[in-house]
Amino acid sequence: MPSLPDSAQTLTAYAQSHQVSPDEALRLAEAFRVFSQASDELSSAYSELQNQVARLTEELAMANGALRQQYQEKEALTERLSLLLDALPAGVVVLDDSGCVVQVNPAASHLLEGVKVGAGWTAIQAEVLQPGDTPGEYLCHERRLAIAVTPLDSAGGRIVLLHDITEAQDLKAQAERHQRLAAMGEMAAQLAHQLRTPLAAALLYAGNLENTALSPEAHAAIAQKTVARLKHIERLIQDMLLFARGEALGREQFSVTDLLAELTQDFEPLAQNSHVRFIVNDESAGAVLMGKRKSLVSALTSLLENALQAVIERDHRERREDGCVEISVQREEGGLLLMVEDNGCGMDKVTSARLFEPFYTTRSDGTGLGLAIARGVVRAHGGSIDVVSSPGVGARFSVSLPCLNS
Repeated sequence: MPSLPDSAQTLTAYAQSHQVSPDEALRLAEAFRVFSQASDELSSAYSELQNQVARLTEELAMANGALRQQYQEKEALTERLSLLLDALPAGVVVLDDSGCVVQVNPAASHLLEGVKVGAGWTAIQAEVLQPGDTPGEYLCHERRLAIAVTPLDSAGGRIVLLHDITEAQDLKAQAERHQRLAAMGEMAAQLAHQLRTPLAAALLYAGNLENTALSPEAHAAIAQKTVARLKHIERLIQDMLLFARGEALGREQFSVTDLLAELTQDFEPLAQNSHVRFIVNDESAGAVLMGKRKSLVSALTSLLENALQAVIERDHRERREDGCVEISVQREEGGLLLMVEDNGCGMDKVTSARLFEPFYTTRSDGTGLGLAIARGVVRAHGGSIDVVSSPGVGARFSVSLPCLNS
């Protein structure tokens, strides 16, 4: 087949020389036009494609440069973090999602005596860590460690932080002993002052018992008063001994529900005898504490008795009978919040600020040691205690305690 002309000018000559009809010449012209248009569009698209490839190549080069810079920065950050991790005085152990050690810094290796990468954390706990008296504290090779475990959300593992608190605990114990010794002088003076009055009264009553002219009823009344004075002296001495010794934390595990049940058994009869409503609101959701249950019961009983006396005083003063004492427990982040509330006479700011001071009391028959001992018990269990009150409104004691299943 003869080749087609390559331009519009030669198309007519081609048609004449090959004796092509006018219709065929028109079709050839239209085909040539379409071919030329498609060729132009193809050339334009190819040129645009080349430009896009050039732009993408430039953008890719810039992105690679940025990624390379980020990688270098992350490498430098990783190196700095590694140096920082090695220099930290606290021990750091990194665990994977299966609980195996994947990284350990020198401080942790020293505290745990050569823990190896790949070891299981559960096995390490069983072999070298012994639970201490306070939740979160452990004994390890005659050292006392505070251990906190934090999850790694992105990687699915955990970070274990180990703090050697041996020296800090020793210093704290020494400071507490020094504080108690410093208080001994004031304690002796206060004790002598507080013992003088009930002891004199007891001696007076005892002397009257020698009077044979008294009737049996008078003898019984005097004997009852003597016993009451002697019991007050005994309570004062017991409180003083408890305060002087301090509180040693036990290792008993017990539920908050059982604690509240024992408190209710001890305190509810006192409230009923005083015509005061007693409310227990337990939202502990199965929380478990570790320590000495009897000591906590005694401390919380002191708070309840203090609230009861405030309600009785208000009811007597204002001749009301709507007194109420409530103890409630609820979960909070990291532990429990116990609250003892009353609608009693309340306290001013000066009284509230001094309420936990040893020998400070607003009651004529009080020793001034009950709330000081309660604060010592709460602190020994790793908690804190405070009070909010206003005259005529009542008071609220708040006790925060760590729990084992927080």
